[in-house]
Amino acid sequence: MPSRFGMADGQPHGGQAMDFLVICVSALIASGLTLFSGFGLGTILTPVFALFFPVATAIAMTAVVHLANNLFKIGLVGRDADWAVVKRFGLPAALAAILGATMLSKVSAMAPWYGYEWMGRAHEITPVKASIGVVIAAFALLELSPAFARMAFSPRWLSVGGLISGFFGGLSGNQGALRSAFLVKAGLSKESYVGTSAVCAVMVDSLRLAVYGLALHATWANQMDSRAGYTVAAATLSAFLGAYFGKRLLKKVTLRFVELAVAALMVLIGVGLASGLS
Repeated sequence: MPSRFGMADGQPHGGQAMDFLVICVSALIASGLTLFSGFGLGTILTPVFALFFPVATAIAMTAVVHLANNLFKIGLVGRDADWAVVKRFGLPAALAAILGATMLSKVSAMAPWYGYEWMGRAHEITPVKASIGVVIAAFALLELSPAFARMAFSPRWLSVGGLISGFFGGLSGNQGALRSAFLVKAGLSKESYVGTSAVCAVMVDSLRLAVYGLALHATWANQMDSRAGYTVAAATLSAFLGAYFGKRLLKKVTLRFVELAVAALMVLIGVGLASGLS
């Protein structure tokens, strides 16, 4: 899906400037929502960006924000990370992220499966839209599930959990829910849990971004030209502003109706991507 922006020299112009504004506002709101809903930043931002950018580009944009956020966390609590757990969970996750990111690049290069016209517009069902759309919808429902929220795995499964979490992190960016399920029973203190989780996330994000850059560079250049960098910077800034103001205005509480609304929206976006409507 090509960008919906009309830009010159990396700047939005004409009527399409409204789309640029929508992206920034959406990123700000999505980031703020993570502070008082049960969803992670990547889970919300990926489908938001996917409304306006090619799916692979949307995933990479989210990875940049996610990486920056976790680097900030490492600066705060990185010293509390349990390096034995990082070795058992983080290393397999990082290696699996390479596989997931490589698979994303392969799927992104596949030809569309089907094209159709609806409401005067042409739409295509592509392998990357279909697969990522299904993953987004599935993880939205998964993270909302009380049964999954209570799920925890024995420490002996840390390496397996790292492989699973890292693979989906590389493929779609959905890694937080699975990472939590495997780390919650690792015997970590609250501070150590946050630090360990941040270190593992940075390992995954760093490697998947490297693979995205190498494998998808030509695709992104053709689709986005110089516009992506400008928009990523603005969206990233908006996301951080959302987190800043959200933290000042609201306590970190779980609001069930907000979770339901966010989950429903992500499922709709996932279905829209899979069907070629988005």
